[in-house]
Amino acid sequence: MQKWAREKFQPCIPLGENHTRITECETNRQLSYEAACEGSVLLKNNNDFLPIGKGTAVAVFGKAQADYVKGGGGSGDVTVSYVKNIYEGLKNRADRITIFDRLSMFYKEYVDNELKNGAYSGDITEPPIPAELLEESKKLTDTAIIVINRFSQEGIDRKNDEADSYFNLRAGERELVETVTANFEHIVVLLNVGAMIDVSWFAYNDKIEAALMLWQGGMEGGFAAADIITGIVNPSGKLTDTCAARFSDYPSSEGFYESDDYVKYIEDIFVGYRYFETIPDKKECVVYPFGYGLSYTEFSISDAEVNQSGNKINISLVAANIGKTAGKEVIQVYLEAPEGNIAKPKKVLCAFEKTDMLEAGESQRIQLSFDITDFASYDDMGAIQKSAYILEKGIYNILIGSSVRDAAQPVYSFNLSENVIVEQLNEYCAPERLGKRLISDGTYIDVPDIRRSRKTFKREYGNWDYKKRSDVIMLLDVAEGKSDMDEFISQLTDDELIYLLEGHKNRGVANTCGMGDLEKYGIPPVMTADGPAGVRINAECGVNTTAFPVATLLACTWNIPLIERIGKAGALEAKENNLSIWLTPALNIHRSPLCGRNFEYFSEDPLVSGKMAAAMVRGIQSENIVAVPKHFACNNKETNRYESDSIISERAIREIYIKGFEICVRESKPWMIMTSYNLINGVRASENTELIEGILRDEWGYKGMITSDWENHAEHWKEIKAGNDIKMPYGQPEKVKEALNDGKITREELAECVNRLLNMIIKLQ
Repeated sequence: MQKWAREKFQPCIPLGENHTRITECETNRQLSYEAACEGSVLLKNNNDFLPIGKGTAVAVFGKAQADYVKGGGGSGDVTVSYVKNIYEGLKNRADRITIFDRLSMFYKEYVDNELKNGAYSGDITEPPIPAELLEESKKLTDTAIIVINRFSQEGIDRKNDEADSYFNLRAGERELVETVTANFEHIVVLLNVGAMIDVSWFAYNDKIEAALMLWQGGMEGGFAAADIITGIVNPSGKLTDTCAARFSDYPSSEGFYESDDYVKYIEDIFVGYRYFETIPDKKECVVYPFGYGLSYTEFSISDAEVNQSGNKINISLVAANIGKTAGKEVIQVYLEAPEGNIAKPKKVLCAFEKTDMLEAGESQRIQLSFDITDFASYDDMGAIQKSAYILEKGIYNILIGSSVRDAAQPVYSFNLSENVIVEQLNEYCAPERLGKRLISDGTYIDVPDIRRSRKTFKREYGNWDYKKRSDVIMLLDVAEGKSDMDEFISQLTDDELIYLLEGHKNRGVANTCGMGDLEKYGIPPVMTADGPAGVRINAECGVNTTAFPVATLLACTWNIPLIERIGKAGALEAKENNLSIWLTPALNIHRSPLCGRNFEYFSEDPLVSGKMAAAMVRGIQSENIVAVPKHFACNNKETNRYESDSIISERAIREIYIKGFEICVRESKPWMIMTSYNLINGVRASENTELIEGILRDEWGYKGMITSDWENHAEHWKEIKAGNDIKMPYGQPEKVKEALNDGKITREELAECVNRLLNMIIKLQ
């Protein structure tokens, strides 16, 4: 096929074998099922009650068995031909388990009626259990399953009050749990959620024997749940967030709704397990720790050999299945740094690896490595050397385990006799009005208000002065090496440069507009698609795609090759439908359980987030489809997201909120990155020169292009000046032209952005 034929002419040519469609094909649906199985986390299994014995009769309670939430709403939604719910999954395993159909039909009919009357899936009120169905259930079986779900979406944060009890059980759910626990001997809980909710009600209740965190498992999630419950699949997921007992236990909870206009990140770097494992008396708030997850078998970790070569730590160990069932284990390595002049978390995850499927009695030699300088502390207050990454002197311990709590005894230690300045940088994106910040002893230190002058950057530009030509150089000439990019750009007028720096109308099945599209020069229209859980095409287009599990579940697989396969599969679906840019992965941090978009994000930990995002990007770009990590940066709240100011220390920005982006950029070199809506310490992300030019491009060496988020409130010419290359889904050409005429921006700045855009397009097939 001719280069850019799909972009230009929109031929829907299937990419599968024998001209079959890849989009929502059986192979991709099976991949979605595989991921849903592997990312589900077994939280509780007293007396090895799960898997449920073959032939067991079960009564399934809760409207969520019929109202399965495959994923979140907004740009993370996916149009599919079906969704397998919990009831359908259990019915599919009739050879192993018998369910009380009349009870389940009551819930199905109730849900169908509620949806018909305009209720939102996932937010339907829990109905009382009819007395006659309860009595019939008790006669049939002594085993019950309770299913609880939650829904959230882009643009709306959840509450945790009487009107919107998201974290805690709602009144109808409490009644459901009380009734079932009072009437059945054996009880299993299934959670179909996209973010952390209260788990203490079953963790500390001896009447409830087992609990499975299903997350939101995509279109095949119900089948995956049933196969785990019945023992066809052994769960191997591990938490990538900390389960605390109460919403108030999370350090972000107090100020989450302090203002619609700003968010003060006063907990600083102490997010998730960094908080609970470090701050005095907070360990007891944890119900299930970061990295935790049970299996139907048991594993041992032994024969650990650690060697150090300069800053590189290399670890070799043996993971063995010492139980009776085949399964997988996740090996986690943590670094414990000495407390010095810079406050530090007690432990930091620094490497992980998931084993192969190990049969009972089988073992596997695992190799892990990391660079200790990657976990240096950033000194933003001048405790030792301002604006530098520092390894403080003292003893460093390497800990290995299967959760942050399990990794308790050092397997290797080393001593630094002097402080080591790892890297000297510049102060970027520092706060002006944070007020205070948490330190490791649980107290807060004052942060003085400082009026800062924001830095600008001088760039070296190409030879892009306008040169009128008698002939026209086509972009294909550049792609084929017949002409160079500087010559190509020099023939473009100022107006044509401005035109290329804004989005353009949809073509084909695209719903989020496109880029490029300047026919005179052979620049193709390059279409975009939403969808962190699969390629998103609006229902009216008549194309169904594969709904993969949400990012939170994918992270809980801890399986890098699996995530890469999903990236590749989704990229092929995009390509088959002539969509060249897939706006994924999203890797903001799970700072609060109430963020409406948590389901799109991987974890509370930046290493997990960065590694998962890098794997997704590699998979996507292996098919010459553009991956777009987002939202850069500090987009951890949806309320007033266009105007909310994230007020945060420079250290927290660097060590927590952009560290995942840094890992992704360094390991997978994405061709595009999306900036976020919010302000960061008073400056809009897409206008933030220090963030874009100072950190992303200069420090990290990023060479790709940058897009705004859709319909943000930033000024287009300021974005161009900051290095945010394109405004989507449309621009402000008149204002940009006015700024050019007034000397606020230059032709060189326009051309530099166009240069990056065109180099991205050339990469496409």
